[in-house]
Amino acid sequence: MTTDGFTTCLWYDGQAEEAAHFYVSIFKNSSIGRVGRNVEGGAGPAGSVLAVEFTANGQKFVALNGGPQFKFNESVSFQIFCADQEEIDYYWTKLTEGGGEPGPCGWLKDRYGLSWQVVPDKLIDMISDADQEKASRTTKAFMAMSKFDIAALERAYAGE
Repeated sequence: MTTDGFTTCLWYDGQAEEAAHFYVSIFKNSSIGRVGRNVEGGAGPAGSVLAVEFTANGQKFVALNGGPQFKFNESVSFQIFCADQEEIDYYWTKLTEGGGEPGPCGWLKDRYGLSWQVVPDKLIDMISDADQEKASRTTKAFMAMSKFDIAALERAYAGE
C-alpha cells in the first residue's frame, strides 16, 4: 500500500464540501485537504465540487458528491469514545444540530444521515465484566437510554 491506514469515502448528493466543513468544525486534529472539481463533461456541472479530502480527529476521509443513488444507513457508523459526560454532551449536541436525530443506545444520525455512536470509553469494560450481574444491570440501563448518562450507567453497574 502506498499510504498508512485507510481512507473512508463518504457518498453525498451535492453536500460533500458542506459536510467536510461541518465535521472539521466539530473535531480536533481536523483539516480540509484538496478539493477536486468536475470538468466539462464530468459527473456534474463544470466547476462544481466532486470530492473533498478532509481529516477529522486524525482520520482520513474523502467526501464524494456521487449523486442520489446511495444513502447512509445504520449498517455503518462511527464510534466516538468519550472520557466524560462533558464530551458526550458536546458531540451529541454538535452532531444532532441542524437536523440530526437522536437514536437509541447512544446512536444518532447527523444532518446528512450519517450514523454515530457517542459512547463512554468505560462502557465496554462495564458490559464485559466477569460479574454477569454488573454487566446485565449496565446493559439494561443503556438499552433504555438515548444519549448516554455516565452517572446513571455507573449507578447501574454498582447496583445502586
